[in-house]
Amino acid sequence: MISKNDLQYYSSLLKKKHRKAENKFIVEGNKSVLEGINSKNECEIVFVTHKFSKENHQTIAEIVKKKKKIEILKQNEFLKIADTETPQGIAAVFIKPDFKPQTNLLLNESIVVLLDNISDPGNLGTILRNCDWFGIKNILLSETIVDYTNPKVIRSSMGSVFHLNLYENVNENQLNKLKEQKFEILCADTTGENIFNYKSDKKKIVILSSESHGPSKEIEEISDKKISIPKLGNAESLNVASASAVLLAQLTK
Repeated sequence: MISKNDLQYYSSLLKKKHRKAENKFIVEGNKSVLEGINSKNECEIVFVTHKFSKENHQTIAEIVKKKKKIEILKQNEFLKIADTETPQGIAAVFIKPDFKPQTNLLLNESIVVLLDNISDPGNLGTILRNCDWFGIKNILLSETIVDYTNPKVIRSSMGSVFHLNLYENVNENQLNKLKEQKFEILCADTTGENIFNYKSDKKKIVILSSESHGPSKEIEEISDKKISIPKLGNAESLNVASASAVLLAQLTK
């Protein structure tokens, strides 16, 4: 039985400042929790409701097989650690991995993605899912981006955060070091070269940013080339998450 203090501690992880202080984050939902416990990430504890434990024997068996600690909560207790209005009844706490952006770890990659100036957690989560789909494992996150352990980012990624190497607080100096290693820096922008006409055999770093704000000036100035998706209709702009799917599909084909 969980204590009131422990429940309060874990519920505090719904807030960014506590996640940062503790280097932990909460994951909700059956699929995402299973993705997490089957990854290399360290799981501290799994929470389930009585109802979930009775109706999902296979999930419980898999968690037990992985030797993860399980705590069964009452519905009103579970709601204190849940970020969704109608939770599935399963959540887990994971230790945040400490990825260091070392240039030598990226040298053999053909495509690396850098995300900058993205504040919408849904967009970030979807982009991470898209990167995972197209086999891009190394993602650079600038200092001006929403916290990837935000519960909405985790949900939108559908477990993809557990498949990727996410390097935080990457700045222009680190980007310049990669440029010195013969990476071509491509910046997605509406004024850029038509992506369907672009051809290059060079290693690439693709910069994706908010459609409304664009990349930070410092990062934009480092880029070698701007690329864009041609507009055929009347929409004012293309959502960055949608744009990422088109760009990555073309660049990885």
